[in-house]
Amino acid sequence: MRLALFDLDHTLIPLDSDHAWGEFTVRLGWRDAEAFRRANDGYYQAYKAGSLDIHDYVRFATGAVRERGLAEGRRAHERFMAEVIRPAMTEAARALVRRHQQAGDTVIIVTATNAFVTRPIAQAFGVEHLIAIDLETDPRGEYTGAIAGVPSFREGKVARVEQWLADRGLRWSDLAHSTFYSDSMNDLPLLEKVHEPVATNPDERLQALAQARGWRILNLFE
Repeated sequence: MRLALFDLDHTLIPLDSDHAWGEFTVRLGWRDAEAFRRANDGYYQAYKAGSLDIHDYVRFATGAVRERGLAEGRRAHERFMAEVIRPAMTEAARALVRRHQQAGDTVIIVTATNAFVTRPIAQAFGVEHLIAIDLETDPRGEYTGAIAGVPSFREGKVARVEQWLADRGLRWSDLAHSTFYSDSMNDLPLLEKVHEPVATNPDERLQALAQARGWRILNLFE
């Protein structure tokens, strides 16, 4: 097996889907604009700095859907896809995914954004396999605000990919080749694990590290 792993936000799409979803709920009137944006921007800055409390953030990020209910949340997400995500999906990113698929690679999106937000985005890219933050549900099937299992964040991305492989009777050593595309230093554990790390639209810290280590640097959105 050959794996092509992709981060999502600022890697395959030129925005943060979780942050954008939060802004979209403000547009819908589901949140007080000023208070929500202050908190949302604060979490985003913490993510970029590598200091995000992922459990605290997920409780915050799922608040609107938990209050409105999953059925209404899904209807709103269809509008979100049409109005925000699909217009942002570039042909360069689509073509990169297709090239790996046509080469016979198994493509997986590995993201620290929750599966409610990202599953439809993975489907829009034609990607079957998604490793995202899974959300705990209550007996009614509604989200509780807690994370189910290991969050696919920082070192957790490595653990979740290893679990994906183990579910198929595989280990890293069984792979013929593995590539991971990411923009962020938060993904350094997985970048260091694969055969071919690709700094994709990298932030300043990852750009400097990639240059120092001789990693390939790819800019999809120029």
